[in-house]
Amino acid sequence: MTTITEAKVLITCPGRNYVTLKIATSDGVTGIGDATLNGRELSVASYLRDHVCPLLIGKDPSCIERIWQYLYKGAYWRRGPVTMTAIAAVDVALWDIKGKRAGLPVYQLLGGASRDGVTVYGHASGEDIPGLLDEVGRLLDRGFRAVRAQAAVPGVGTVHGVPEGQRNAGEPAAVERPLVEGWDTGRYLNWVPRYMAMVRQEFGHGFHLLHDVHHRLTPIEAAHLGKSLELFRMFWIEDPTPAEDQEAFRLIRQHTTAPLAVGEVFNSIWDCQYLITERLIDYIRTSVSHAGGISHLRKILSLAELYGVRSGAHGAGDVSPVSFAAALHVDLSVQNFGMQEYMEYLPPCQEVFKTTWSFEDGLMHPGDAPGIGVEYDEEAAARFAYDPKYLPVNTLADGSVHDW
Repeated sequence: MTTITEAKVLITCPGRNYVTLKIATSDGVTGIGDATLNGRELSVASYLRDHVCPLLIGKDPSCIERIWQYLYKGAYWRRGPVTMTAIAAVDVALWDIKGKRAGLPVYQLLGGASRDGVTVYGHASGEDIPGLLDEVGRLLDRGFRAVRAQAAVPGVGTVHGVPEGQRNAGEPAAVERPLVEGWDTGRYLNWVPRYMAMVRQEFGHGFHLLHDVHHRLTPIEAAHLGKSLELFRMFWIEDPTPAEDQEAFRLIRQHTTAPLAVGEVFNSIWDCQYLITERLIDYIRTSVSHAGGISHLRKILSLAELYGVRSGAHGAGDVSPVSFAAALHVDLSVQNFGMQEYMEYLPPCQEVFKTTWSFEDGLMHPGDAPGIGVEYDEEAAARFAYDPKYLPVNTLADGSVHDW
């Protein structure tokens, strides 16, 4: 019987921090999984190194579901971002191994392709409306069929914590201590419809338009925003309110027909069960790396399919190319695919992660290399030392902390 002989945690920072799990088997096959949790990377690294990796030695790598349940149920303290990110890394690495041993890309193991390619959306962010329009035009010229539009609110500050000059560089985390940013909901609600109108006026309705609220509104404020954006035929409004209060989405639904997307901070099927079964959302944004890997994400999407909810997986720069490639395999195979987020990685990243995916005419494909189609260059990774970073913190004018 083939067994797992080694499991090691690799940390690198080619532009931003990534944690990678590498598993080796007794027949010489290796697989990799993404264990990155933005701003809390070392927590997952420790969880894997100190608690999970020793338990993997000697296990049969082909028993993916059994190992998943062993790590989930066996820990007793279930769920949560650290645990589920660690399990996801193991799960994706085992799918990578299974694909390599079978000589097939992972999407073929998941039932084959349901479509020719995966529609992705790019990020267009600007300090002002002209800057935003330039970015939208740049993405459309490159062939994107969908664009997320964000512009800094005048007098408030940055766009979701992205530093100056790095609008499309993968949303780096903040500096060694959390950057404190300001927020003003009233200005935001007045501003967004203005620049969405300019985007549609400039470029028309021949592409999908998306917007990320980043959990910053109350339910009634989110309803007001959705109603004000209906004229611009949004593909979705993302994370309108903090998702802990799931019943809040019912109120939003009562006041707007704008499609709703949520879930990038969810970690399990239990986090989104109510939203899906009550049809309170249109797109579920759980990611491979933060929701237990390919195995668990498939279960979430199978539930979602029964209720007409489609996928919209998180794919910003805080997931490594390993996780993004795994997402493409799932996207290509599931019937209820909706949209895939895609942020181009910082140039040093390509030195560490060698990918096989392709982008053409707004569609991406994971490629047909066995496994997930990503190789990790340990020598290159060693050149980029871990760099402690944190995500920003939002405050209102009176100094009180607000959702970022």
